[in-house]
Amino acid sequence: MKKQSYSETVPVRIVPSISLTTMVQAAMIAAIYVVLTFIANAFGLANYAVQVRFSEALTILPFFTPAAIPGLFIGCLLSNILTGCALPDIIFGSLATLIGALGTYALRRWKWCAPVCPILANTIIVPLVLIYGYGLLIEGMSVLQCYGYYCLTVGAGEVISCGVLGMILLFSLQKYQHILFNKNN
Repeated sequence: MKKQSYSETVPVRIVPSISLTTMVQAAMIAAIYVVLTFIANAFGLANYAVQVRFSEALTILPFFTPAAIPGLFIGCLLSNILTGCALPDIIFGSLATLIGALGTYALRRWKWCAPVCPILANTIIVPLVLIYGYGLLIEGMSVLQCYGYYCLTVGAGEVISCGVLGMILLFSLQKYQHILFNKNN
């Protein structure tokens, strides 16, 4: 009888396996993010100093599933491209959403912390995009004063989007998480 070596019996995976469910969830989250951004954009709420993107409420979804992390990043990236944002906004705005999603996933044990990382990431990064990506300087204000002003305005929009709408969404979805996200909690 021939002995099999370890490499013959155990398949070697270079890329981690991703379930079909995870890919579908990520794609659906990305699609919903894009649609919600277009709705906010139609009302003039998605860009510039005060941003109330309804889609940012979805940044609480990593609380339920890690599939939301790539879904949110891809959704934000596509939204920024399709709504005609400047290249720095496409790159750094999308990275802010990715950082926020990773933070939400990292803090998923504490429900009330779900919106904190997206709020902070966007409040810190997006004002820099407004100043350096769009050149939105307010006459008579220094760059630092403009940054502070935009931190307040972007932060307020993020508190509305992630903190208020996001937590309403979290509590609504929590009732159905075992159905929507294959959890038996």
